[in-house]
Amino acid sequence: MTDVAQVETFLVAPRWLFVRVETVSGIVGWGEATCEGRSETVRTAVHQLSEVLIGKDALRIEDHWQVMTKGSFYRGGPILASAVSGLDQALWDIAGKRYGVPVHQLLGGPVRDRVRVYGWVGGDEPTEVADHIREQVEAGLTAVKMNASGRMSPIATVAEIDSVVQRVAAARGVLGDRGDVAVDFHGRFTLANARRVAPLLEPFRPLFLEEPVLPENSHLMADFTRSTTTPVATGERLYSRQEFLPVLQAGIAVAQPDLSHAGGITETRKIASLAEVYDVQLAPHCPLGPIALAACLQVAFATPNFLIQEQSIGIHYNQGAEVLDYVVDPRPLAFADGHIERLTAPGLGIEVDERAVRDADRRGHAWRGPVWRHTDGSFAEW
Repeated sequence: MTDVAQVETFLVAPRWLFVRVETVSGIVGWGEATCEGRSETVRTAVHQLSEVLIGKDALRIEDHWQVMTKGSFYRGGPILASAVSGLDQALWDIAGKRYGVPVHQLLGGPVRDRVRVYGWVGGDEPTEVADHIREQVEAGLTAVKMNASGRMSPIATVAEIDSVVQRVAAARGVLGDRGDVAVDFHGRFTLANARRVAPLLEPFRPLFLEEPVLPENSHLMADFTRSTTTPVATGERLYSRQEFLPVLQAGIAVAQPDLSHAGGITETRKIASLAEVYDVQLAPHCPLGPIALAACLQVAFATPNFLIQEQSIGIHYNQGAEVLDYVVDPRPLAFADGHIERLTAPGLGIEVDERAVRDADRRGHAWRGPVWRHTDGSFAEW
């Protein structure tokens, strides 16, 4: 029997929300419904949505997705989409375990044998950036992503602009012509700043420039893409195909849905197919935990227009717990020449350490993003 018997949630350090769905026959599926800084709210939404699933066949994934996303008159947004995402991942995990195959087999089978991954690097000064990149290279990665800047003035000063250029130059100096660096504007730049800085970075050939404008300003994206020859990426704060359509039409090169925010495996596969129509590559956003990463990898193995996968092993956000702390065997997520080899175990392909998860949930967390201000005291984008 694959009817859903119970749904549980676990708020675990450093800032994640895990979802556990169990069938009456004892099959357990795991998902990740993390919404950074709002996970307690998402937790409530998960339990409300579980009313849709309890007593129903877990294998009717598409039908459950339709009801969870459209069964209420008021729809969408990061809270609901994150709750749906965690439950959707767990249902796919159950399906894979029920049929004894990894999820990518249920998505049409693998189109690649390994997935290239990248890691995030910090550092306020060029020398710090260089040191952190060397650490990632030593850990086995061939690509990294860095923030373009910290707090940015609405119209950047010469010093702010020079700082961005110097830090990206330092990254290229370490990586040479064989490694890749993606540069994340993180929604901190006004369109004027983004258009001014982007041409200055072209000599360093970034893999892509990420989130050059805020998601609510997607109508400005075409102005930016026309200002640079560097591939443009966005999507971590877009939650549906409908929200991706304008930026695809605006000329982005890389779509970055987050499988814990954008409707899980079900909707991300549809976003990837829509992106393929626009000759756009998929690079899912994932500075999250092991379950979200495993879900991303399953999509990556089965998606023709996949580019590269973000992962957060060792990221600065991970205070109090690490990605691999919650898996029984970390070897499936090991790096090999900048890649993760194809996962072959049933479901999402990892074994969650349930005891560690339950212990962590007893401690919980209340992670919040920082609030930044400009020198005049006004709000600044983080």
